[in-house]
Amino acid sequence: MAYFYRAVDRAGKTVDFRLSARRDVAAAKAFFAKAIRTQGRTPETITPDGYAASHRAVREMKIDGSLSGRTKLRSSKYLNNLIEQDHRHIKSRVSVMLGFKRFRNAAITLSGIELMHRIGKGQFDLTRKRLKDTTSPPVWMAVLSAR
Repeated sequence: MAYFYRAVDRAGKTVDFRLSARRDVAAAKAFFAKAIRTQGRTPETITPDGYAASHRAVREMKIDGSLSGRTKLRSSKYLNNLIEQDHRHIKSRVSVMLGFKRFRNAAITLSGIELMHRIGKGQFDLTRKRLKDTTSPPVWMAVLSAR
């Protein structure tokens, strides 16, 4: 079994995602740490789902100092809809597949789907990249180098 964590900002842009083999406190901490590194700053508010491990991970991260004490932790099933809307594109692409045989293959495939979705949402500013050709390979390489 694998669990797909996702962070979305207030504007609906994907902050980060992580595929984990387990859904426990350690996996939640790893995801939050990765999302904070990607964002470059500590979030003002975190709204995890109702799973207790996510809430416990945030509390422990506040105690050990890896998360600001001013960060609010809240839970709302309605605010979780924004994450589910962003997650829908993954579900629609993966549902037609017959599944993944290896965890590594799943991680690679899902990261590619996520990357293409973020390109489609316009989350990468490619105007500074002087692309001579707008076919997929040059755009793909420009985005990968911008990450």
